[in-house]
Amino acid sequence: MKNKLLAIALLCIIKVSSQEKIGRPFITGSLNFTLGLNEHYTFSNDDDETLLEPAALFIRTGFGYEFKRRVAISFNVGFDYHWNYAVSAFPTYTTLRFNITENEDDAFFVETSFGKMWRPTNRYSDGNYHGFGIGTQIAGTDRWNTIVRLDFHRKEIAGFDNNRIDSVSLGIGFSFF
Repeated sequence: MKNKLLAIALLCIIKVSSQEKIGRPFITGSLNFTLGLNEHYTFSNDDDETLLEPAALFIRTGFGYEFKRRVAISFNVGFDYHWNYAVSAFPTYTTLRFNITENEDDAFFVETSFGKMWRPTNRYSDGNYHGFGIGTQIAGTDRWNTIVRLDFHRKEIAGFDNNRIDSVSLGIGFSFF
C-alpha cells in the first residue's frame, strides 16, 4: 500500500512539474522620438532648413507579466519632453499588449495604454495619458529582445488646443524575460 501511495505521489509531482508555465515576468524600456513639420521650411529652400525636425523625446521603462506568450500587462513610467511647447511630463500608465503573431520570442503586437500624466510645474495641470501602438519584438541572445514600435500618444493637458497634445512616435527598445 505504501509503495502504491509513493508511486501515485511521484506521478503527481512529475505531472505538476511538467505542466506548461502560464507566464513569465519581464522588464522593458524604450526611447521614442517624434518628428514635426518645420514651420520655417519653404519649398524653394536654400537655407538648409529641413521639412521635418525633432519635436519630442520619450523615455520609458516598466515591468510586467506575460501570459501564455500572447497577452502581457505592464506598469510603466517615463519622461516626455516636447520641444515645440517646452513641456515636460512624467506619465505613469498601465499597458495591455496582445501578440498577433508569435514565434519563439519573435512577436508582432498591438498595445494600448492608459494612465496619469504628472506635470513638474504649475504652468499646466496634470492630465490623463492614452496610447496605442504596433510593433515587433525580435529575439536576441539569452533573454534580451529588441523592440521596434510605432505609437500614437494623447496627453490631455488643459490650456492647449483641444486641451491635449497628440503625437505619433517611432521607438526602439528592449525587453528582458
